[in-house]
Amino acid sequence: MKIVLADDSRVMRQIVIRTLRQAGFAGHEIIEAENGRQAVELVHQEAPDLVLSDWNMPEMTGIDALTTLRDSGSQVPFGFVTSEGSDEMRQRAASAGAAFLIAKPFTPEAFQEALAGLHAGKA
Repeated sequence: MKIVLADDSRVMRQIVIRTLRQAGFAGHEIIEAENGRQAVELVHQEAPDLVLSDWNMPEMTGIDALTTLRDSGSQVPFGFVTSEGSDEMRQRAASAGAAFLIAKPFTPEAFQEALAGLHAGKA
């Protein structure tokens, strides 16, 4: 699986990668982006299987990146990994076409649950 990981914090990207490994997703190709604009470019260049994105980033937010991708016809599975875990944010994410929202602080089990649901939808 090829995953685009967008977060403006390099440290947070490393934490997400480590947590993915702990959740049993080691060995996947992870391409890092520092903001939503880079994530959109990488989706078009790399055709990933999944996008994991922070919500609040400079240049382009995660929700704007998701909207841009959907407007361009991309249906790549898109999930948020963010500190924004309110019901309102979850509704906004779902309405925009996000597959899931994992709130920080997160656990390997949160990734297992979100990504298992994603794969179940593909089966």
